[in-house]
Amino acid sequence: MNLPDGLLGSGWLLLSWMVFVGVALLALRRAPWPVLADGARLNAFLATIVALIVLWHLQAGVKPGLSLHLLGATVFTLCFGWALAFIGLCLVLLGVGLNGFAGWQSFAINALLMAGVGVAVSHTLHRLVDRWLPRHMFVYIFCKGFFAAALAVIAVGLAACTLLVLAGTYDGDYLAAEYLPYFLLLGFSEAWLSGMMATLFAVYRPDLLADFDDVQFLGKK
Repeated sequence: MNLPDGLLGSGWLLLSWMVFVGVALLALRRAPWPVLADGARLNAFLATIVALIVLWHLQAGVKPGLSLHLLGATVFTLCFGWALAFIGLCLVLLGVGLNGFAGWQSFAINALLMAGVGVAVSHTLHRLVDRWLPRHMFVYIFCKGFFAAALAVIAVGLAACTLLVLAGTYDGDYLAAEYLPYFLLLGFSEAWLSGMMATLFAVYRPDLLADFDDVQFLGKK
């Protein structure tokens, strides 16, 4: 999912940087910075960034821009909300770029695809679950952790393929046959990992989840 430099035209890169700056400023403004004043939450935030830098290095691909790797956007959103999740994933991309696995010219468009789309889909689904489904432990883990993670990865794949087709980089039929289907498999892996992490946090460290009410779900006081 990391698009290298030179794959897209300068017009696309310029537009992506303009959109990225706007989204980044909004995230910086809306981020609940006092959350990170707590030592445990700050350590969890930094540990998540380091873990995802490692996971994003474990990628597979056969052509430029057509790589696959786990995302982590849903877990990040569950733990810290959409604004800090977006900022954290941008820091992950920064770490990946420092190791030479992502281009700097394409930083903005990669951030919008992986952090922007991934976090936006996760956050939207979380809000829909809160609005339409009962507040139950199984609903929280399965819908917010498992199901939302799968859809977030698939949405990133759809967005990346749409961009590559619109930019004329790859043929749509080729992407539909040789690239996009693998996001279904990746979505299952992402869902399994996110669901497992959501379960562990909900049971053992509910204080690390941004919107988990342990009184309601676990009966703690």
